[in-house]
Amino acid sequence: MAKTRELCKDIRVKIVYLHKAGMGYRTIGKQLGEKATTVGAIIRKWKKFKMTVNHPRSGAPYKISPRGASMIMRKVRDQPRTTRQDLVNDLKRAGTTVSKKTISNTLRRHGLKSCSARKVPLLKPAHVQARLKFANDHLDDPEEEWEKVMWSDETKISLFGINSTRRVWRKKKDEYNPKNTLPNVKHGDGNIILWGCFSAKGTGRLHRTEGRMDGAMYREILANNLLPSVRALKMGCGWVFQHDNVPKHTARATKEWLRKKHLKVLEWPSQSPDLNPIENLWRELKVRIAQRQHRNQKDLEKVCMEEWAKIPAAVCANLVKNYRKLLISVIANKGFCTKY
Repeated sequence: MAKTRELCKDIRVKIVYLHKAGMGYRTIGKQLGEKATTVGAIIRKWKKFKMTVNHPRSGAPYKISPRGASMIMRKVRDQPRTTRQDLVNDLKRAGTTVSKKTISNTLRRHGLKSCSARKVPLLKPAHVQARLKFANDHLDDPEEEWEKVMWSDETKISLFGINSTRRVWRKKKDEYNPKNTLPNVKHGDGNIILWGCFSAKGTGRLHRTEGRMDGAMYREILANNLLPSVRALKMGCGWVFQHDNVPKHTARATKEWLRKKHLKVLEWPSQSPDLNPIENLWRELKVRIAQRQHRNQKDLEKVCMEEWAKIPAAVCANLVKNYRKLLISVIANKGFCTKY
């Protein structure tokens, strides 16, 4: 909204004079052709400061009035994906012409900044309810129960680093400097797929999968890596296995294999990677890998194995120790995704 014109000194003096004469705000406004609210503001200022002129201000006044700022804040709050150009157009229709930079400054002054939207799993109502039920059912579980869980998952590791390292500061002429470029491979995407597990006692084995993983390959991975990891970490009796609900995990043959091995499986809500603390370890691993040199997938696999083994047991224990806080966050967010 545009800021209204300031009243001249003579009009302000007349407003005070007529007020002293006993006239009301509306009567004065009609006589002078001003709004009753404007008249009231001038009189209140006179009563408080015994003057009607504006007080000195530091710097130029804001181009967007408080009313206009409230309008754009309301729209951004209702529609977070609104663009700056949309807001510029809205203000222009209301009589205020500003730049996109002014819009940015106004939003930043009110505590908002432009951020990339987080990618999260698509949650249907059934998923939300299942996540809430899981959090409520396990909220009061003692910390010792979570220490018995062997967490597992798969992840993809990129040969050329994590996404957060794909922006560079450079001059225009240095666009093809090797330090400022991102290499890629002609065939394939240069990624490897890893399966891993961990508990409060430390990291278990890390295994690279070759080709497309199916139920048979998954069961072989469990036999060759999960059970040895349990023995190496001295999990003892009563430990619980956690994995998500992808088809190869929930296949009838996989369930039968787990039953024959007498493994207790943690009932898991679908679409809930944020509930699995191993995601934090994957992030830790990727940060460590980004600081290492590797030329091909074989080198990358070797570096992954080395860095995974170096993750301190204290880091694993801390993730499990704080698991109740994660459940509280899910409940507070009404079953929707949380930070992890």
